[in-house]
Amino acid sequence: MTFTDIQNKISSAEYLDFGELLDDSIKKFKDIWLTGLTMILMLFSCIFVLSYLFNLMGISSSPLTEVYDQGFNMFNQSFITSFNILPLTICVSSLTIGLLAGFYRSCKHLDLNQPSKNDLFYYFISGHTRKILMLGIFHAVITVVTQYLFFIPFIYAFVPLQFFAVVFSNNTHLTEIDIVKISFSLGTKKWFLSFGLLFVTGILGMLGVIACGVGLFFTVSIIYLPAYLIYRNVVGFE
Repeated sequence: MTFTDIQNKISSAEYLDFGELLDDSIKKFKDIWLTGLTMILMLFSCIFVLSYLFNLMGISSSPLTEVYDQGFNMFNQSFITSFNILPLTICVSSLTIGLLAGFYRSCKHLDLNQPSKNDLFYYFISGHTRKILMLGIFHAVITVVTQYLFFIPFIYAFVPLQFFAVVFSNNTHLTEIDIVKISFSLGTKKWFLSFGLLFVTGILGMLGVIACGVGLFFTVSIIYLPAYLIYRNVVGFE
């Protein structure tokens, strides 16, 4: 589909039922939980290694960092700290988008009854690394900037940012800017629905903490399914 085709589908999107999507999220999780667990473990491991490497290079936030401007200024400290760790944030965002895109590819194959293999790293090994990195940069910069535009802009941007991976996964032919535009169009069109589903599935995902915290690795991937289901129902697959 072209950029215009997708935007037209989003503009003419019909009403989606919250209860049905939540039920679909739970059902889909039962089918895809093992892939989700693998993704979370890979993501956690990679983030741990990246954090360690950035600490070794001295590119990390420090709890002892202080900014003085006629006395301690908490806003300046927080602002500088966020930009100090921006390189790490970009790497983590890129890695997350790439792995999530593979996760959504597995979800689509399951829906279409198609065989899938090595989907998690598919977009890294199929020549899309540069695009993943660019999307990671957009994701990280938008996140950092909206955090300092106070509460409402950050909460608004949080929802469209969740669609980066699923839009990229199904539209690798589009430019990075087009993927960002579609993500914000879809996120804005279905903002309240998306936020509600993310909130509820977030609570369900945190139930894994009950199992001594380890269960969180098994359950947290459910929070990524509402974005996939909303995209599937609004835009669909070619």
